[in-house]
Amino acid sequence: MLKNKKLAVIGVGKLGEALISGLLKKEAVSASDICGTVGHEPSLQRVKERLNIEVTLDNQKAVKDRDVILLAVKPQNMDSVLHDISAVVTKKQLIISVAASVTTAFVQERLPEGIPVVRAMPNTPSVMNAGMAGLCTGSGATDEHKQMSEEIFKCVGETVFVDESLMDGVTALSASGPAYLYVVIESLAEAGVKLGIPRDVSTLLAAQTMLGSARMVLESKAHPALLKDMVTTPAGCTIDGLMELEEGKLRVTLIKAVVKAAERARELVNTQSTKPRT
Repeated sequence: MLKNKKLAVIGVGKLGEALISGLLKKEAVSASDICGTVGHEPSLQRVKERLNIEVTLDNQKAVKDRDVILLAVKPQNMDSVLHDISAVVTKKQLIISVAASVTTAFVQERLPEGIPVVRAMPNTPSVMNAGMAGLCTGSGATDEHKQMSEEIFKCVGETVFVDESLMDGVTALSASGPAYLYVVIESLAEAGVKLGIPRDVSTLLAAQTMLGSARMVLESKAHPALLKDMVTTPAGCTIDGLMELEEGKLRVTLIKAVVKAAERARELVNTQSTKPRT
């Protein structure tokens, strides 16, 4: 659905660059159909050299006559960016926001009435084409808009559509989740070092073990508890390790971490100012 569509990416930082790279690699969009913006002049040459796309400091110029506008800016900059482009966007364009905690209502209230909006929450593994993005739609988005937005994020990983009321949970689980899993990898690697394994080897063992375990869950479609039981032999060493994890409350600690992050995401939403349509 993206063939021959013209795309604007407002804010070509790490995430914006990852999305553009994914689109180009999958040949979903041609470089000549993409225009990006950056906030500072020194970044212009960097983006041109790395992505070979048109790049500008002018947001209005970038979005004019584009089919899809991807807002990859920080949440605190979203209000000013929306104010900047509101004079030139039209109902024929699709707006996709990837700013954490910024609701579709927040975006819609700052643009002319009737402009379709999709909210996305990708995570940092998107830069490795192994991302996970939660998506939800605003009131003006159609099935075609859903398909276009899904195709964009499929270029850098997997996608799932949820109700917007669940987006804070998506943020806490899959967007913040890599940080929690890095702690797990680091801890397992430290344990290997404690047992005399060289750090680089120990880190490889831990990281590849997590990668393989994740693939087992995704490809087998089995419940994680069932896969855990497959590893745990009677009177073996794994059950002793699992008992230590239960005693250390790893399970409940991870659950509480996700819940706490979701609460924080809701607080960020509540701090956003609202502006009535004029």
